[in-house]
Amino acid sequence: MGGKYKKRVGGKYKKRVGVHSDNDRRYALVMSIKNAKQLRKNPTEAEKKLWHVLRQRQLNGHYFRRQAAIGPYVADFVCFKKGLIIEVDGGQHAQNKEHDEKRTQWLQGEGFKVIRLWNNDVLENLDGVLRSICAVLKESPPS
Repeated sequence: MGGKYKKRVGGKYKKRVGVHSDNDRRYALVMSIKNAKQLRKNPTEAEKKLWHVLRQRQLNGHYFRRQAAIGPYVADFVCFKKGLIIEVDGGQHAQNKEHDEKRTQWLQGEGFKVIRLWNNDVLENLDGVLRSICAVLKESPPS
């Protein structure tokens, strides 16, 4: 038996909790890649403004990707070398705290540090946001 089941004592099989088949994982990855492509085409104003500064290694030489598929999720911005994910959240995230918490825990379990920024902070205080990101980049060891 593969994938979803594990052998128990006495030869009985029990379904694994939280384990998905390889096909389930592949499907989730394909869907997150499609979602990432769609999100890249339609960024928010805050994402556009932050990307303008992060792209082409403009922030202390750190390479960032935007709308990157990571497992079943899509990160707004990620620096793989430092293991840093930057999420730019709008008002809808205040209603989805439980989902965001689950997502953050999963990403942290994969070794990433996640920082969340509000759209209005990026739009109104970009210098402060960049100082915060630089501080996190300095304390993050290379992955």
